[in-house]
Amino acid sequence: MPLRVTFVAAARSSPLLAERFEDDRPLDQAGWDEVQRAAGELLPLAAAELRYCSPTPRSRATGDALGYAPLVQLALRDCDMGRWRGLTLGEAMAREPQSVDAWLADPRSTPHGGESLLAFIARVGGWLDTRPVEDGGRIVAVAEPSVIRAALVYALKAPPSTYWNIDVRPLSATTVSGRSGRWNLRLDGASAQPSRT
Repeated sequence: MPLRVTFVAAARSSPLLAERFEDDRPLDQAGWDEVQRAAGELLPLAAAELRYCSPTPRSRATGDALGYAPLVQLALRDCDMGRWRGLTLGEAMAREPQSVDAWLADPRSTPHGGESLLAFIARVGGWLDTRPVEDGGRIVAVAEPSVIRAALVYALKAPPSTYWNIDVRPLSATTVSGRSGRWNLRLDGASAQPSRT
């Protein structure tokens, strides 16, 4: 059986429109409430052989609250946004509209002085490809939504522009299965029950 890596998106630390680049704030009350509501569904992932998390306070707190006791992985940190760190997209746009447009259009650009989207995707993909391979092994990683989007783009070998079209909701779980260089998106759900007429 292939290796299974399930990414769990960290609970929120602010409303969606107040999300900041490289946000290092802890969970807010709404985030804690979300973890409590989702715990029943996400607790079984604690049985994974390896449990990791991004270094952000909200990723660590989410993993701990779910009973994962995750190990922090620096490779799962958010994209380095340089001088835009701590800003919302709207604030960055108000200060440097042309730079934001260039960053959104070109995955190689670094107008903020940080990491390019391509470098970010490659870093997260490198982490994914270096996970210990054990037949049927299971890994859970609590990470920022941006990290999960980068992992999916890498795993699916999708164009970098796909990154902007992936919506990762707080406390959602996304699984990829396979091995280094060969990953598949795995969609689990309730099995369909045949209808009786």
